[in-house]
Amino acid sequence: QVQLVESGGGLVQAGGSLRLSCAASGRTFSISDMGWFRQAPGKEREFVTAINWRGGRTYYADSVKGRFTISRDNAKNTVYLQMNSLKPEDTAVYYCAARRMSYSDYTLKYDYWGQGTQVTVSS
Repeated sequence: QVQLVESGGGLVQAGGSLRLSCAASGRTFSISDMGWFRQAPGKEREFVTAINWRGGRTYYADSVKGRFTISRDNAKNTVYLQMNSLKPEDTAVYYCAARRMSYSDYTLKYDYWGQGTQVTVSS
């Protein structure tokens, strides 16, 4: 099993920045990819970004390209999400996720999920 704990959410004005962290524990050697998803009120959960744990290759949803950056610190078993130029439509609960197998589609088949952290962007 892998446990994921997010931190770093909060309230920020439009145009501002936040950095989320996700600390993994447990059988972290089994992780292939880690990702961030978000869910806004009344909407389905959507993919934001993902990173290959070993190679560091990254993938982004079109809506966040150029504004968000995912990175990892393997020594700390932690993945980060740097969010810049935030917009009110970025308001959501952000979830960290991890999966054991790597697939070409980085939006699917995550095995482990964190509890989520709220990000609110005011206009």
